[in-house]
Amino acid sequence: MQITPDPLTSPEIVAFLQAHLDQMRATSPACSVHALDLAGLQAPGMRFWSAYDEGELVGCAALKRLTDDHAELKSMRTAPHRTRQGIAAAVLAFVLDQARAAEFARISLETGSQDFFAPARALYARHGFTVCEPFGDYRPDPNSTFMTRLL
Repeated sequence: MQITPDPLTSPEIVAFLQAHLDQMRATSPACSVHALDLAGLQAPGMRFWSAYDEGELVGCAALKRLTDDHAELKSMRTAPHRTRQGIAAAVLAFVLDQARAAEFARISLETGSQDFFAPARALYARHGFTVCEPFGDYRPDPNSTFMTRLL
């Protein structure tokens, strides 16, 4: 698998991200969907990577700078037909390495609290994330789980 920076300009990644937004909107109440759209992922302070396996787009993730030493993991997605194959773990490990290289001291994330998101929460816990209070601009939300870890 190859994980590379992505300028978010190909029709393939645009469709992949739209499918992510559609799935989040179908899974969570509208007021609890915190996934970024294309413009949000292209904003200053964002870094975005796509993962390809033998030429197939299989995953993505973004890192959003919150402060000089704190970043947020955004837009983690694995192609639905490729889940449970280690792609998310590989992408997460890559992003954690990138965050360390950028000298962030902490990385946090928001994910859903519904059963649909249980595999994601388990993945993050396996990689050292623990539940925390809302961070950044987030507010308490029963549909959200906030997690963080030191780097």
